[in-house]
Amino acid sequence: MNTSTTTIDANIKKMDEQAKAGNMGVMKHLWLTAKADMIESLRSRWFMVYSGIFGSIIILLFVFGLTESRVMGFTGLSRLLIAYIQLTMAILPIFVLITTVRSVAGDREAGVFEYMLSLPVSLSAWYWGKMSGRFAVIFLPVITAMLIAVGVGILKGSDMPWAMVSYYSGLLLALSWCFLGIGMMISSLARSSDVATGAAFVSWLVLIMFLDLILLGVMVQEGMPMETAVSLSLANPLQVFRTAAMILFDSQLVLLGPTAYVILDNFSVNGYLAFALIYPVVIGTVAASIGYWKFKNSDLP
Repeated sequence: MNTSTTTIDANIKKMDEQAKAGNMGVMKHLWLTAKADMIESLRSRWFMVYSGIFGSIIILLFVFGLTESRVMGFTGLSRLLIAYIQLTMAILPIFVLITTVRSVAGDREAGVFEYMLSLPVSLSAWYWGKMSGRFAVIFLPVITAMLIAVGVGILKGSDMPWAMVSYYSGLLLALSWCFLGIGMMISSLARSSDVATGAAFVSWLVLIMFLDLILLGVMVQEGMPMETAVSLSLANPLQVFRTAAMILFDSQLVLLGPTAYVILDNFSVNGYLAFALIYPVVIGTVAASIGYWKFKNSDLP
């Protein structure tokens, strides 16, 4: 009896060691894949253009004296951050989509998968490693530009709105992850990089078309309840991001008109701010998971 128990314990211990070794191997492969994707992206021209755009935005905002202007009582660095976050909302999604959708589709066309299958790298480690590396490369220039603005503001003696800086950093992270996940899904579903690029542009265009809450007027005229119309609009992650950026300096959402009552009655200010951080991350994670499922179950070559 003791011998049998000892054998079972030894087998269990061995299985645990093998599982730990397997998990360490997956994490190592995931890190190596992420590192390789980061190095490749840092050497590419699109990253130089991407970084240059956000750096130029910050420089131009300072040059044009935006920190000296006043909007709804906001001056200094707060005013600059409001402008920066609005410009980022227009630029970041399309850049992320166009550069990401070629990840899987482009590697399929280049025959990378045939080479990858000969290596001891799991599909999950490759897919999520590639996504993690791309996320780091996408998020780095955006947050760096904002931190540069914060540093310049400190040197100029401006009052530092740390709460706004922290929340806007979270918003940028959520928006980057959201559209990165959508881009990975499109890249996995498309059979060629050209199709993936076209689908990415159409997706971005559709989200932009349904961005403005003014369009809700058409829905209301057709007899749709206001609550339903607002719910449909807030399904758009861009609209969620835009409204969250507005609510920090316009807590009553005066700019949105009557639709503000529906949003504030159902969420409250703090509730909506939390929703704006969580919802885009969920969308990006679900989209990336769908992409991984398609990637795993498709004919890779």
